[in-house]
Amino acid sequence: PVLSQQAGCHIYFKMENMQMTGSYKERGAMNRLSRLTAEERKRGIVCSSAGNHAQAVAYHAMRLGISAKICMPENTPLSKIAGTERWGPEIILKGRGFDEAFREATRIQEEEQHVFIHAFNDPLIMAGQGTVALELLEQNPYLDAIVTPVGGGGLIGGILTVIKSVNPRIKVFGVQSELMASMKRSMAAGEVTPIPSAKTIADGIAVGTVGRIPFEVVYPLVDDIVTVDEDEIASGVLTMLEVQKTVVEGS
Repeated sequence: PVLSQQAGCHIYFKMENMQMTGSYKERGAMNRLSRLTAEERKRGIVCSSAGNHAQAVAYHAMRLGISAKICMPENTPLSKIAGTERWGPEIILKGRGFDEAFREATRIQEEEQHVFIHAFNDPLIMAGQGTVALELLEQNPYLDAIVTPVGGGGLIGGILTVIKSVNPRIKVFGVQSELMASMKRSMAAGEVTPIPSAKTIADGIAVGTVGRIPFEVVYPLVDDIVTVDEDEIASGVLTMLEVQKTVVEGS
């Protein structure tokens, strides 16, 4: 109620931080891993992640009895490394950002013939994340707008696929750190455009190159992509703690 009064509109939060591994990433990971064949499960999986996808993949791989290797950037927060380790995968720390960890994961996949589980450039991952929108429509079909963080594009791509098919009246806005605004840059260019790595509080969405598959959905459908600076992100985290009594990450 306090934030709604301050903003002059009704604000609702989708508390994906209450998932088992702390983010919506479980949705896509479970959808993708559940589609693996018996032969693919036997080969094992590999993925790259700045933290949340890693934890989600590790958790569901453990549940399904699939061996997993997870490549994470060397500057990944210790809490996310520990949160991934608890589910038993092999963890490889490589590079300063997601893109370098991604390259290491693809190298391992090619050499060892594991199945690569992409964090966002996969239609099954995007479809899994899109279940967020299905639940939003079920919980409140009278929404005017949805605001979502954007990293590689899997979440917003899934949300747009659902929302613009069911009720295109609802606006969808994506938000990125101004230091890692890869989707905004790509939207301006009209094509996937890589940007250099930079350090940001929003480490979970610090992706230098958005996915081609989600970009093809986002580009024609999104209402806008906006950016916020580091002070605004920090202020948002603090506001959630003080007003909502909820601890959230900058992503």
